[in-house]
This record gives sequence, C-alpha cells and structure tokens, in this order.
Amino acid sequence: MKNLLKAILLSLLAYTLASASAQATEGQVVPGPLTHEDFVAAVSAGFVSHFNLEGELQLELLRTWAAPARVASAWTVDIMEYPAVMASSILTRCRVLADGQVAGEYTVTMRAALLRDAWSARQPVTANATFDPAALEVRRVDFLRERDALPASVGDHSFVFSRAIQANRLLTWRDVARRPLVRKGDFVEVAAIDGMLQITMKGLAMENGAQGDTVTIRNLDSRKDFTAQVVAENRVQIRF
Repeated sequence: MKNLLKAILLSLLAYTLASASAQATEGQVVPGPLTHEDFVAAVSAGFVSHFNLEGELQLELLRTWAAPARVASAWTVDIMEYPAVMASSILTRCRVLADGQVAGEYTVTMRAALLRDAWSARQPVTANATFDPAALEVRRVDFLRERDALPASVGDHSFVFSRAIQANRLLTWRDVARRPLVRKGDFVEVAAIDGMLQITMKGLAMENGAQGDTVTIRNLDSRKDFTAQVVAENRVQIRF
C-alpha cells in the first residue's frame, strides 16, 4: 500500500511540474539581449510610420553598433530625432529601453533603400497614346534614388502618355498625364446646381481639363469667364 501511494504521489508531482513548465513556456516572455536585427527592424518601423512610406524599406548600419550589455523581457527603440526628409543616407538618434528603463542612447548613420515596383517601357510608346499596361513591364527600383519613377500602382485608361518613350526606359511622372475630358476650344455642357435645382447651358472651354480639374469656361451670351469642375466628357458643373 505504501509503495502504491508513493507511486501515485510521484506521478501527481511529475504532472504538476510538467503543467507548470508548459504554462511558463506559453505565457512568459523569455528574457534575452537586443539583437542587431531587432534594433534595425525597430528603427525601420519607426521611419515607415513617421514618413508614411510605401514599399520595402531596407536599412543598413554604416558603423558597428554595440548592443546594450544586458537582457530584458521587453525592448523598445524610440527614435528621438528624424532627418528632415527621407534619403539614401540618414542620420538619426535613438533611445533604447529595456523593460521600460533607459539602456542606452545612440546616434547612428544608415544607408537606406526604398524598394517599390515601377513602370518601365517594354516597347516604344508614342505621345498622346492611351496608357496601356500591355506596352509596359514592372521593374523593382529604389525610390530614394529614382524619386520621379512612376509607381506600378498608378495608371489606367484615364491617363495618356504625354510624350514619346523609348523602349526599356523607366517611366516618370512627367511621362503621363490625365486624359483631358474637356479640351480648349470645345463646346461643353455646363450644369449649374443649387440644391435640387439644376440649370444647364452651353459654354466654351478656355483650357484643357481632366476629371476633377477646375477649368475656365466662357459664357456664350455674356462672353464672361467663370470656373467649373470637369465631371465627364465635355461636361462641367458649378455648385452653389
């Protein structure tokens, strides 16, 4: 009987220790040092949020970084000073907190790259042609070096190519423009809207305008000019 009770007690003790170990593994953060990778990742996240960056930000420390000589359950990297603009080479000041306590302050110089997909011409494109992705291809570029590159997220049939483009050239914002729905010298329909009341008349466009643009229109009777918003092909509106 004694041996049986002893065996039962030993079994219960082993089960209790195993359960406690499992709970510690699942619910507790194991203390550790701040790694180089964790530090760079925290700084990168701060820059992405501060500058509202789109794409993949890659940062590389240009000098050896000495991590705090301690362990902690929670590390926090606060960026104390950002550069005025995001650039390929940046200088920043950071404060590192270990479990809420200051563990060090650092001034670091980093090389930066912001990788995004951009449009490149697959074949020659003529001026005033409608924007057609079939004539283009996507290229991964560093937008901190190619600052005027046209993102692959931009472009549809509401755009036209504003100038001729050679094959294999990276597209820029200067290469495209919104397709004008109103053209200078054309007669347009003008809708004057005041609440539920709407009056339409004809007018003469004095300049080109894409959808959403504000353009100058000439009243055909009074010959006076006014401004209206482009809403569709040869249609503009004024709201009172």
